[in-house]
Amino acid sequence: MGYLGGCARGDQRERDRQRAQARKPVVKGRDDGLTPEQRRERDAKALQEKAARKAAQATGQGGNGGAGAKGKSGGKK
Repeated sequence: MGYLGGCARGDQRERDRQRAQARKPVVKGRDDGLTPEQRRERDAKALQEKAARKAAQATGQGGNGGAGAKGKSGGKK
């Protein structure tokens, strides 16, 4: 009897796996058509641009950062 229970549990496990797989959204691979090297170059360029924008914002708006924080904490309940 214990053996039959083992089969039933194994079967249930397999059915649960199939149901879980059916519920998961289908994840497709990257469709950008780039090689890993091209993707690295693109990402590195994007990070450099982001860092440059952040540096420019920090130097150009040094005194303005406090105003944003002040506005956030100004709201009272």
